[in-house]
Formats: sequence, C-alpha cells, structure tokens
Amino acid sequence: MSIFRRPDYTSEVTQFIESLKVQKPTLEAEQLEGRAIWWDQKIDRSAEQDYEDGRVAQQPYVYQTEQHPNGK
Repeated sequence: MSIFRRPDYTSEVTQFIESLKVQKPTLEAEQLEGRAIWWDQKIDRSAEQDYEDGRVAQQPYVYQTEQHPNGK
C-alpha cells in the first residue's frame, strides 16, 4: 500500500454536495433545466452573419479616434 493513498478522505465540499443531493434529489434535473434555458440554444446563423457583416474594423490604437496631424 502506498503512503499517499487516502481512501477514507472526502473533502468538506464533497460531503456538502453529497448531502445536498440526498436532501434534494431533483437538484441535477433542475441544473440541466437551467442550463437548457441559458446555454443549450440553437444559433441563428443568418443573424450571426449579419452581426459579423456589421462589424467595424478596430483601429491599431483603440483609444485614438482621429489621425495625428502630422500623419504619424
């Protein structure tokens, strides 16, 4: 047996999550439902292309709005 093996150790966070899952068995299903609302969306490719076509090229120095009078 290795001296680094700690099979009986579980962190406080792991214990908390496991007890939370026992107290509220629907937790994972609710998480998946929430993820579907915000993240698992189909992308409208035509709208994305319109956004890309409407972009304005960024100047080399972001905060400079006008050209230097000497052309430098």
